[in-house]
Amino acid sequence: MAETTDQKIILVVEDDQTLLQTLAYNLNKEGYIAITAADGPAGLELARAKLPDLIILDVMLPELDGLSVCRILRREMEVPIIMLTARSSEVDKIIGLDSGADDYITKPFSLGEFLARIRAALRRQPKPAAPKILQSDDLRLDLVSRKAFKAGQELNLSYKEFDLLAELMRNQGVVLSRDLLLTKVWGYDYYGESRTVDVHIRWLREKIEEKPSKPKRITTIRSVGYRFEG
Repeated sequence: MAETTDQKIILVVEDDQTLLQTLAYNLNKEGYIAITAADGPAGLELARAKLPDLIILDVMLPELDGLSVCRILRREMEVPIIMLTARSSEVDKIIGLDSGADDYITKPFSLGEFLARIRAALRRQPKPAAPKILQSDDLRLDLVSRKAFKAGQELNLSYKEFDLLAELMRNQGVVLSRDLLLTKVWGYDYYGESRTVDVHIRWLREKIEEKPSKPKRITTIRSVGYRFEG
């Protein structure tokens, strides 16, 4: 195994199981931590949960293609993305790069080229440290333990309430639309109504506002969405 002082997490999203396992095996052998997914939705879920240092993303994926996954991830994080494709035309590569990819590898490729591209991508764009604590006045969210506190007292938040509050606090002072909150908290494939957001906002206000009927922390922006004021 190659020596490493800081193991990087690399997510490989590839529906060819032989190639997927081969790449994962060699990444682990090189000292990286490889995590894998075989389709677009699973890749999105893993990327959001594990916050990898780099993503290897096949263009042709079942359920949700790699270009769509790349566009979604690029809106949410700055992780380096390397696309894999069997197509070699310049147009295909331009489309991939315009979708937010940092690099493009055409199949078939050598292991040496593959590992060199990974090293180069990691050098160019190191992952910024993600915050572990979100705090505003007496409201505190521990993103590692997924616990929320108000004035030192732990709040009993549901899974979605916690994620919704975290998204609002990360974007303090910014108006977030209901549709954006649905995508960020419930996922791109959620087909429920935006009313779901309103209901969860009401529940959150009952737990974090001094006067839920006259909220000061989470304000409503009429016909648009919500803004966390602090």
